[in-house]
Amino acid sequence: MSELRFEHLTGAEIARRHDDFARLRITIFRDWPYLYDGDMESERDYLDVYTASPRALLYIVLDGDRVVGAATAVPLDDEDEALRAPFLKAGFDTSRIFYFGEAVLLPEYRGRGLYRRFFEVREKHARSFGGFHTVAFCGVVRPDDHPLKPADAQPLDDVWRHFGFAPADNLVTQFGWRDVGESEETDKPMRFWLKTLD
Repeated sequence: MSELRFEHLTGAEIARRHDDFARLRITIFRDWPYLYDGDMESERDYLDVYTASPRALLYIVLDGDRVVGAATAVPLDDEDEALRAPFLKAGFDTSRIFYFGEAVLLPEYRGRGLYRRFFEVREKHARSFGGFHTVAFCGVVRPDDHPLKPADAQPLDDVWRHFGFAPADNLVTQFGWRDVGESEETDKPMRFWLKTLD
């Protein structure tokens, strides 16, 4: 591996890494627990949220010219209604919440401190605007007896707790996508995790 490089893209400039990021998401999320059978068209729709928000962040990790990791963040009020709705129903002030979309990294680059860097960079980005007191992300909830769950699958709950996040069992939304091996989209529950910024 060559020395890793990093790109910090915001708002409209995110578009220039659009396809690289989309391909990475499709690759990573095809695995358990997302089992996402993605396509470039759906990815373009997804990323429109980020290019439309001037305060959105796409943080890219490159090995040479190859994108090997990425993380996103955006004010929750700039996100999809399905993400805002559980917070509004629970009485949260969504204008003070920054949403972390994903942190994805190819397997061979894990264990090098990059996941920690993803959280640190995004939290710093959220703090830079002032007024945000909470950061949040959500993760898919799959049944323990799912037929495609690998025997050695390990939940990331302990990792997320290590970085200061706690699950909010009352904050759940639904997102639909087509699973690997399926012909139709189905909705999946997505549970939110929260952290209060210093």
